[in-house]
Amino acid sequence: MPRAVTIHAPDRITSAVIFASPHSGRVYPPDLLARAQVSETVLRSSEDAYVDLLLTDAPRFGAPVITTEVPRAYVDFNRAADEFDPALIEGASRGGLNPRVASGLGVLARVVANGRAIYRGKLPMAEAERRIGRYWAPYHRALEELIATQHARFGSVLLCDMHSMPHEALAGHPGRGPTRPDVILGDRWGASAAPGVVAAVEKAFTDHGFVVARNAPFAGAYVAQRYGQPSRGIHAVQVEIDRALYLDEKSIEPLPRFDAFRALMRSVVERLAAIDPGHAAAGGGPLDLAAE
Repeated sequence: MPRAVTIHAPDRITSAVIFASPHSGRVYPPDLLARAQVSETVLRSSEDAYVDLLLTDAPRFGAPVITTEVPRAYVDFNRAADEFDPALIEGASRGGLNPRVASGLGVLARVVANGRAIYRGKLPMAEAERRIGRYWAPYHRALEELIATQHARFGSVLLCDMHSMPHEALAGHPGRGPTRPDVILGDRWGASAAPGVVAAVEKAFTDHGFVVARNAPFAGAYVAQRYGQPSRGIHAVQVEIDRALYLDEKSIEPLPRFDAFRALMRSVVERLAAIDPGHAAAGGGPLDLAAE
């Protein structure tokens, strides 16, 4: 069975930045495979495949990384624990559904890419509650504790919630050709991070040749909403990277240029880890080294 949470911590924490990869889990539980009416390859289309591998050097730059082995098709850590889909879960309330749940992408997904249904029928509420207790709750407890520890150490903290997006997700974006975004930064339209912090994150990418846009079509979901409290010095930015830059989206396998892209991202991660969110939020410049 997959591990709910893994924290890769540096020998000595020198960065006020936390990197998280909640959607790159790829250990598929036997009960999911037995219940699913689609292949494992189809299930994997919902992964932010290999984003965790793009973050492996972060501890070398003094920043912790929090990941999970649990695949998004089983539990979605970027959803609230009560975002139950009544079309999937027996007894779930139909009142007040948000667009994510209505589209089949609640905390337990009903569909994967292109709206393909995962299951033949519904899941019992007991199964939903079991997954929340065994996987969702430990991940968020660990993330909450990590944020609190970093905040106490540095006085401010930046959570980079790292994701990848399907290339087709940008089909309707106004950018074309060289202006089509490679990266979308979501700060919930300014609610989850201070402008100076988001500017620092953006500069880390643009200085390495990435085209960056903000908040459309991804403004940040549950993690940014729950943890981003810029007035308290807790900043959360959702980072969506076009997965076609490094992934064959049909086979869910790394492209031949994956190693080169990983080396490029290593430099980006180094720049991100050097952000002092307190200083950046105060308008002190985007890239000041965090002090222990």
